[in-house]
Amino acid sequence: MLVRSASTMALAGLGSLAKPYLSRAADRPQIAGGIQSGDVSADSAVIWARADRPARMHLECSTVESFKTIFHTASLDALPDRDFTARLLLDGLPSGQDIFYRVRFENPAEAGLAGETQAGHFRTAPSEQRSVSFVWSGDTTGQGWGIDPARGGMRTYRTMLNNRPDFFIHSGDHIYADCPVERELKLPNGEIWRNIVTEQKSVVAQTLDQFRGNYKYNLLDENFRAFHAQVPMLAQWDDHEVTNDWSPAGTADETGYAEDGSSLLVARARRAFHEFMPIRGVPERDGRVYRKVSYGPLLDVFLIDMRSYRDSTWNKGEDHGDARILGAAQLAWLKRELASSDATWKVIAADMPIGVISEDAIALGDGPPERREHEIADLLLFMKRAGVRNTVWLTADMHYTAAHHYDPNRGVFQEFDAFWEFVSGPLHAGTWGPGELDNTFGPKAMFQKGCEEGHGENLPPCFGLQFFGRVDIDGKTGVMTVTLKDVDNTDLWSVDIRPQPDARPGQLLAQHI
Repeated sequence: MLVRSASTMALAGLGSLAKPYLSRAADRPQIAGGIQSGDVSADSAVIWARADRPARMHLECSTVESFKTIFHTASLDALPDRDFTARLLLDGLPSGQDIFYRVRFENPAEAGLAGETQAGHFRTAPSEQRSVSFVWSGDTTGQGWGIDPARGGMRTYRTMLNNRPDFFIHSGDHIYADCPVERELKLPNGEIWRNIVTEQKSVVAQTLDQFRGNYKYNLLDENFRAFHAQVPMLAQWDDHEVTNDWSPAGTADETGYAEDGSSLLVARARRAFHEFMPIRGVPERDGRVYRKVSYGPLLDVFLIDMRSYRDSTWNKGEDHGDARILGAAQLAWLKRELASSDATWKVIAADMPIGVISEDAIALGDGPPERREHEIADLLLFMKRAGVRNTVWLTADMHYTAAHHYDPNRGVFQEFDAFWEFVSGPLHAGTWGPGELDNTFGPKAMFQKGCEEGHGENLPPCFGLQFFGRVDIDGKTGVMTVTLKDVDNTDLWSVDIRPQPDARPGQLLAQHI
């Protein structure tokens, strides 16, 4: 449940979280696993925290780091049915503003008996045209590579924090519910990787408690917690939040299906995802992941869901009339929102790339569109005919980093405008080598980096091939600079993309006038 908050004005020392308290530590609820913000817009944001027991979450916001004045307060109960998580939607925030917030939990049976406070930060989207920067990546705690404190834990999160972005897009695979974490793993050089282990993360997740335990495991890492306290997240999901290569049809365990035919395993995984993500809810569509987040005049982000509405991954029959990756409702929504967007740049944040060949993804091999590629062809044709320009696709999933340029002159299908797609990950998981591209939409790898010959596959994080991407949009020129980076913050490759004039009829008329 997402609860909307109310604004107030107060002095920091009058009844606020800064109030000192006596001991009785055992009776004071504590924050368990840090704090997060997400889905930030010009006037709103979502704040998330988790308590270690039933408690009431108290939140205060200020525009100064000292919390000398408080302009927004809110509270919400953290209860057992949501594993003591609490998620608040803040409204009425000032645009283009650094917002400092602090959270503590209070004993519901005794007012004023509260635990320690934790402070966080986010920046609301601008209402005027100014420069914007953000980072993206995906794939956390994969292939059994968990938290090894002696090796610095999840170091990529610390590197991204040092970039001080406005926000972060997690492209999916926040957890690997199907990949248990063992105490020790042998590295290719003979050394030992030593994981922190927990009971819930030591088995393949099937119960709600085990899915929740996967998210709680990541929160044990200090880099992870520090990053999420300071940088708001736009969260997507992919397959490993449930199990490898899952699809709505055919993914289930021995508990089977609900009366409506939906998988109970997927329902448990989806519930845990929404409990632990600072994601803006859509009340009339409970559990929906796809949505648009506007971040000022220069940028709209379209977060799509390539899992929940797809056909079966293993449908290899001749009748592909029902093949889909987005589904009719989501595809119609995406077309409508793209066509109505007034932002200079339209970033489509996807779960997986378009042109990398994989049975689980979109591309199946050279030739004209087939199966799931028909939806992508339909979307690209629509954007061309509707005059939707300046679209850029961002994703992770493949466990390497790459820049793909799609050109109709190279493609078998040619009814679209050229565009860029950038792949970057993993954040903290095994690394693979670059995949093969098909020629359906004419992609060309302008840069790619991953495991090389001799590395093998599933190269551990400690070998440095962990990746993320950074996007900078210049507030004066509108130029988008995309930089592919590694865990050590090395700039591996970069490109400047100049915005093209809007080709939509209404916008052309406005420009002419």
